[in-house]
Amino acid sequence: MTQPTHIRRALGHRPRLLDLFSCAGGAAMGYHRAGFDVDGVDVVHRPRYPFPYHRGDALERLAALIASGEIERYAFIHASPPCQAGCALTVGTNASQGWGGAHVDLVAPTRELLDATSLPYVIEQPNGRAAIRKDLSLCGEMFRLGVLRHRNFELGRWTVERPAHPRHRGYVRGYRHGVYRDGPYVAPYGSGGGKATVPEMQTAMGITWTDVREELTEAIPPAYTQWIGRAWFASHLREVAA
Repeated sequence: MTQPTHIRRALGHRPRLLDLFSCAGGAAMGYHRAGFDVDGVDVVHRPRYPFPYHRGDALERLAALIASGEIERYAFIHASPPCQAGCALTVGTNASQGWGGAHVDLVAPTRELLDATSLPYVIEQPNGRAAIRKDLSLCGEMFRLGVLRHRNFELGRWTVERPAHPRHRGYVRGYRHGVYRDGPYVAPYGSGGGKATVPEMQTAMGITWTDVREELTEAIPPAYTQWIGRAWFASHLREVAA
């Protein structure tokens, strides 16, 4: 997938991006490579997060930035609210086992606060039942990665043309329904059964700064948000030129 180059240079500065529910920084690294300076927010201690970082509740932090007017320092917001309640990998198991009651869906309150900022934003969620508009869907095969990791994105106050979803090259390696299949992709979650080792996850997603399995399991490949960031820059330049 190709995009315009030298977009950041044309704008003349690096705008600042707020990365909510930031985890270990997979999304943040992509935006940084696209041309943003990034500030992260996560309630969990993330010592490997590669950029300035605030430990605390993401929605409380966002509300405080709005109330103080400090939100005006930012040009763009990315949010990846917790998704276990609606993720396709867990929703069926949760229902069959009677689990999932403790999972909180934060998509709606996140969207409400994002709309109050008047800034362009992205809400990211995995495939499943999460209540977001699927304005954009990205897959590892679009970037020739070693994972599929389908992710959906709701875009607020900006748009981009949806790229075509390429045909997958084969199977995800591992056991499924008792049958082992080899393939060009690894499963970056769980353990055993042919699922990826930590080094394999790092290589497949292009994430080198953390070796914590839980962080890699939840991470967005930086290639996704690098593409999104460059698409926003291109859109912003068109608005400025109009």
